[in-house]
Amino acid sequence: MRFLKGFGRFWYDFIVGDDWKIAAAVVAALALTLGVVLAGLPATGAALAGGVLLLLFFVVSVVIDVRR
Repeated sequence: MRFLKGFGRFWYDFIVGDDWKIAAAVVAALALTLGVVLAGLPATGAALAGGVLLLLFFVVSVVIDVRR
């Protein structure tokens, strides 16, 4: 049981790290990119949309932290 607890803590710290907002932004960008792919946009457009969404959400999460 101790191994599982340590394993879970490692992955939580690895994925979420110090800022949960950035991790949430990445998950939201990936989910929206999946929606774009399922909507039938060509691969190039989906990749471009995913990159733009990821960058946009990351910038928004950083701006939220800087404003405090």
